[in-house]
Amino acid sequence: MVYCLTDEQRQVQELVRRVARERIAARAQEIDAKGEYPQDMFDLLRELGLFTLPFPVDYGGMNSVLAACLAIEELGRVCYNTAYLLLVQWVPFGAILAGGDDAQKQRYLPGLATGELRGAISVTESQSGSDVAGIRTRAKRDGVGYRLTGSKLWCTNAGVADFVVVAAKTGEADAPGSINLFIVPKDTPGFTVGRKEDKLGARGVPSYALYLEDAYVPEENRLGVEGKGFKIVMETFNHSRPIIGARGVGLAQGAMDHAITFIRDRRAFGQQVGDFQGVRWMIADMAIQIEASRQLVYRAASAVDSGLGGSALATMAAIAKCHASDTAMRVATDAVQLFGAAGISNEFPINRYFRDAKVLQIVEGTNQIQRNIIARNVMSQAPE
Repeated sequence: MVYCLTDEQRQVQELVRRVARERIAARAQEIDAKGEYPQDMFDLLRELGLFTLPFPVDYGGMNSVLAACLAIEELGRVCYNTAYLLLVQWVPFGAILAGGDDAQKQRYLPGLATGELRGAISVTESQSGSDVAGIRTRAKRDGVGYRLTGSKLWCTNAGVADFVVVAAKTGEADAPGSINLFIVPKDTPGFTVGRKEDKLGARGVPSYALYLEDAYVPEENRLGVEGKGFKIVMETFNHSRPIIGARGVGLAQGAMDHAITFIRDRRAFGQQVGDFQGVRWMIADMAIQIEASRQLVYRAASAVDSGLGGSALATMAAIAKCHASDTAMRVATDAVQLFGAAGISNEFPINRYFRDAKVLQIVEGTNQIQRNIIARNVMSQAPE
């Protein structure tokens, strides 16, 4: 598959890069240190119209996941948390776009696209992280609606969301076919947002526990046909994983940027640290892996934009997410090493990149799960 950036996509890249450097970079350290939701950054992204990027023209968007990846990369290069603000808006949007009926789309998507509404999606439970089929939250029929009972963990953005798209089982069976997604407004009786998690990274966009105790939602809040929610979840994740990969590319590029600046300004044994061959090889390896990740991510994003689906897209998306997030962790680790003792000080930004990179290897399906997806699809397609 061949792709190239359009003039419009390059304009998005240049705009976001400039804004990231001039208006966002200076806030990044404070956002991480305080662990508070950066409303000013949300307002800035809304002002720039970036929430609409990956979605259809009908909602004011560019219909381009590749453009979304460019924006995420440039934001993540200076502030992982600000980049995250886009993603947490896009995943519930994608779920409703994939499984919602016309009435649901008209009710929720325009507001999500402009930032007038904020959403979240909640699948993870204490006993089932990447195992979506293992969730225990139940949705039992009650007249023309459902009663949802159960608990969730790590629901990012729930503290500010107007609604949460919640995964629940409509039957007692453990099969994936019993899962559905439900739009649960924040003011629903029996629906409670629990305490904020004190996270290692991604601290500026808090995650919460959720509790549902006979929370009633009408049938019109169910996405898709009953029992088909698992497919919607998987399709949503496949479409969003290149964007997760773009976060890894941005983190890695930002970590390398900081490392280069640091070693340029330091001297040891009578010469600049950056003149040592061993150090230069570390930088070269960083650059090689970052560029490899970037091309994998852009290719997967262009595949989404071209309409590719099924196992082919699932494999490409998993490869992009896995390689880019592993690269972010590797580059951030080496960058901390190049900082020496300063790398473990909270006064320097590089440990923020290290912590955020570790989170990225786990969220949206651990990298072990990505490898399972890749291996399963590759082996099923191999000649006999």
